[in-house]
Amino acid sequence: MSLFWRDIKLAMRSGGGALLGVLFFLAVIAVVPFAVGPDLNFLQRIGPAMLWIGALLSTLLGLDRLFQAERDDGSLDIMLMQETPFIVTVFIKCVAHWVATGLPLVLATPLLGLLMNMDLLSIGAVSATLLVGSPAITFIGAVGAAVAVTLPRGGLLVSILILPLAIPVLIFGVSAAYAAVEEPAPFLPPFLILCAITLFFAVIGPLAAAAAIRASTD
Repeated sequence: MSLFWRDIKLAMRSGGGALLGVLFFLAVIAVVPFAVGPDLNFLQRIGPAMLWIGALLSTLLGLDRLFQAERDDGSLDIMLMQETPFIVTVFIKCVAHWVATGLPLVLATPLLGLLMNMDLLSIGAVSATLLVGSPAITFIGAVGAAVAVTLPRGGLLVSILILPLAIPVLIFGVSAAYAAVEEPAPFLPPFLILCAITLFFAVIGPLAAAAAIRASTD
């Protein structure tokens, strides 16, 4: 819990934290009507996909700094030597990072959905899928952040490593959101697959990230 609250406070103090991600999310969604035109029906149709793309890009902003501060001040070596398994430490850091940066995106989704002329059912579906699926992006990003932790400017490398692995999350998140408003398409199967993906990466992500950090410090 001490590590969790410490990371929450650091995320809020450095780089704008949640505010930076929400502002970028808002910027992405706000420019969509200017790009596609004032057709409200078309905006409503592409709304779930654009919200998911905006949330994905916003989540990538701070992932490269997930372990960078600990690497710079030497506390990462102390975390490696403590009695608590390092995998648990990585998991807690990922959860804290999602609470500080991912959860505000979910909370901002209803307001941004109104900008896309989406109805309440579509907004609720997108919010639910983001709540379930966005943690998977954080766990995937932990692996990229761990690989690039020794690099002075690894932000681009983290994004390149994360995006291919995040595509399934995006596919099933958007599919579940559209299925909630389209009668023939079932909502539950893609939503449950999205939950399974998040649970899978909640195990694999910290494990791979811990192994990458240990390899980089040897």
